[in-house]
Order: sequence, then structure tokens, then C-alpha cells
Amino acid sequence: MPTILAENLSEKAITGSDGTYIGILHNITMNVDNGKLENLIVDPKDGGNENFATNDYGHYLIPVDRVTAVKDHVIVRR
Repeated sequence: MPTILAENLSEKAITGSDGTYIGILHNITMNVDNGKLENLIVDPKDGGNENFATNDYGHYLIPVDRVTAVKDHVIVRR
């Protein structure tokens, strides 16, 4: 995967592999022990009902290994 700066991901749209709009990237979590990215924290669309875990603020927690592409938006396996 090519190098992508985190600042270029801020506020990117998150789309399912089927083309469904999921929400906007809010933040990314990282394991501080090994430096690996863990989850995309996504601000869900209004009335979102995706089958992703959520945090205390209602943001989706999408494992980074579900990312299939990063271009104009981030595509994830649903």
C-alpha cells in the first residue's frame, strides 16, 4: 500500500464496497506498543444502521483490515 499521510485522510468519506455511503472519517486508532493502525473511527451518516461496533459517542469502529482502497474516499468491506 502506498504511503498516505493521516492529514490527507481527515474528513474523507467512508463508503462500503457495495457503494453505500457509511459516514465521514473522524479519527484513527493505533496500538502504541507495535505502531499498527487498529480502527477507523467514523462519524456515521444520519440514522446510520451499519453493523459495526460503536464507541461511547456513537462513532463506528471499523477495523483497518477492512479497508480495501483509499482514493477520493475510503472503501471498506461491509
